[in-house]
Amino acid sequence: MLTSILSWVWIGSGLILILLVLLHSPKGDGMGGLAASGSSMFTSASSAESTLNRITWTFLAIFLTLAVILSAGWLS
Repeated sequence: MLTSILSWVWIGSGLILILLVLLHSPKGDGMGGLAASGSSMFTSASSAESTLNRITWTFLAIFLTLAVILSAGWLS
């Protein structure tokens, strides 16, 4: 029963993690951004981006922890 619940939480955290990664704004323009204005490369992240980073890292930790627990078979 616990394995089933944790499996659904693992799947849910994976889907939320995908959405969170897609919500991030692109950090640069690729190789073309190197020759353009260099000042835009060194601006600090906004508060919203910082919060999004923190939430993304939290869901990544949950996802990886559950992946290890479920794959190791410690709950069987």
